[in-house]
Formats: sequence, C-alpha cells, structure tokens
Amino acid sequence: MSVRQSLLAILDQGPCYGYQLRAEFDRRTGSTWPLNVGQIYNTLDRLERDGLVRKGDVDEQGHVYWEITDAGSAEVTQWLASPVERTQGTRDELAIKLAVAATLPGVDVAEVIQTQRRASLRQLQELNRAKYAGANPDGPEELAWSLVVDSMIFAAEAEVRWLDHTEQRLHAHPRHAMALELSTDRPKRGRPAKADTTQEVSA
Repeated sequence: MSVRQSLLAILDQGPCYGYQLRAEFDRRTGSTWPLNVGQIYNTLDRLERDGLVRKGDVDEQGHVYWEITDAGSAEVTQWLASPVERTQGTRDELAIKLAVAATLPGVDVAEVIQTQRRASLRQLQELNRAKYAGANPDGPEELAWSLVVDSMIFAAEAEVRWLDHTEQRLHAHPRHAMALELSTDRPKRGRPAKADTTQEVSA
C-alpha cells in the first residue's frame, strides 16, 4: 500500500494540512490502515524534497496547507494508470514460517497449520460480520470501506485454501524424508545467488 501516492492523489483534489490529510486518507480507506501524524509529515517532507508538493498558505489556526506541484500531479496520473506489480521477492511471513517448519526435525507441522487455520477462519468470520459504522450507509465512504473489507475477505479465503493445499502436499511426504539437519558445508562469503524464476513463470 503506497501512502506516498495516496496522499499525493488527495492533494491533487486541493490543498490540505497534515491532520486534514490523515482524516481524508481514513475516509477513503475505511480507517483500515490508520496513519499517525508523524508518518504523514515524514511523507510530506520527502514529497517536498522530491519536488512533488510545496508548502502553501497558513490559516489563522497555524495550519500549514500543502499544495501539489505539476510534477506531483503527473505522478498521480502515472500511479492511477499503472498496475500494482507484486514482485517475486515479496516475503510472506506465513509462507516462510510453514516452509521452515516443514523442514525442522520433530516439528508437528500439521498442528502449526491447524493453529493458523483456526486463526484465519476466526478473522474471516469477523470480517464477514463487520458492519459499516458511518452515518451514511449508501455513501462513497461506505463504498470505500466495503471495497477494503472485501479485499481482506478474499485474502483470508485464499489463505485458508492455501493452508488446505499445503496440508495435502505435506501428507504426501513422509516426515523423516522432509527434515533437514544443519548442513556441514561451509558457506562462502557474500550473498547467495538468486534463483531465476522467470522461465518457470513464463513456461
């Protein structure tokens, strides 16, 4: 989730001060990813450094209004027109945890999966029971909130399916055959070579 581009897109609608930006971000994301004011101002400082925003007027309460520059507007246009690229190197904590657990001698991976499945199903139930708490149940803020919640529901459902798939795959392998003892090989200095997954993906 790009806080930088989201704040720029809001500023493209008109000047805002810090707390106002936070409130507008919350309105448009259903308060699902709350930002603290420090994060807002740190992002604004970086945007100003990059020539994408500038400080504007100060009101009678001392609020400094931030304005988007032409370069900032161009970046918003490019962001909205570009797909979100999910890189091969994205680290998923659960996938890594189960991959490591599956190779550790003496670990009951089935129980690790069951524990995670219970937590994932509980989260899914909570998301399905969630109700919009705003004033207008048919307004744009409710729509924004429901889009975010729907995304979280689909992600939770996919996680449960992946856990089922993982459990089936592990059942096909004897426990003793999958355990990895510590290697006696002495690793060389430097970073390990990256595996080339390009051909596998395109095949």
